[in-house]
Amino acid sequence: MNNDAKLYKDAMRVLKLTSRTFYIPIKLLKPTLKETVGSSYLCMRAVDEIEDHEQLDPETKQHLLRSTAELLSTAFDKEAYHRLTKPYESLLPEVTLRLGDWIDFCPTGFVEKMKESTSVMAGGMADWVEKDWRIKTKADLDDYTYYVAGLVGVMLSDVWKWYDNIETDRELATGYGRGLQAVNILRNQGEDAERGVRFVPDNWNRDDLFAYASNNLKQGDRYIESINNKNVVLFSKIPLELAKKTLKAMQNGNEKMTRQEVESTVDEIINE
Repeated sequence: MNNDAKLYKDAMRVLKLTSRTFYIPIKLLKPTLKETVGSSYLCMRAVDEIEDHEQLDPETKQHLLRSTAELLSTAFDKEAYHRLTKPYESLLPEVTLRLGDWIDFCPTGFVEKMKESTSVMAGGMADWVEKDWRIKTKADLDDYTYYVAGLVGVMLSDVWKWYDNIETDRELATGYGRGLQAVNILRNQGEDAERGVRFVPDNWNRDDLFAYASNNLKQGDRYIESINNKNVVLFSKIPLELAKKTLKAMQNGNEKMTRQEVESTVDEIINE
């Protein structure tokens, strides 16, 4: 197996390991898009795993995230990144340790834009680690969800523009990402509370968070309406519909959708 084929296989394997939501739609993309979106997702997931890590202390997270942001803003030095992560390699997952490989996997025409977006994400996440994720207002929640998910929507807009000159509204793209993240926050509220983290503004209750998620998912609908490429629409709709149905399941008192519901939702979208 040549290096390119091995990297492709590794990227798809790690994608499957790390993302329930995005693996299925990424697999359905045409080859160039699959590599572009797949590598971009893996790079963003690499920094997200640092921000979210339960065994790293806040100072270490900030150091790793800010240093990674700096490396991404220049000609990425794989050796320097290896030296940075080596002391923590027993703790960090494969997706994080192999950030340099995911950059190599990205098509050359998009790699600089992808590095830039991931660098911004890493810097924003470091700021939120420093603030101990203390969300007091809706503006705080908007800022936090921008860095951890809205930026994914913006980066995808950049991919569509680069790939097929598709123009999308960046605010709606941000809402698309925020909506997916808000559903995750709702799903994980119990777990987050156990580790002393609360991604909810002061004086908000669960109903307010449901409304926030729903409003952002509606922006996701409007974002998709502006896209006229079938392959891109298919990719974009799957996570959005799964998020909407997960939200509905939670409103009905269930923790999440069943595997059968997920599969039938994906089949419906593919066969539309």
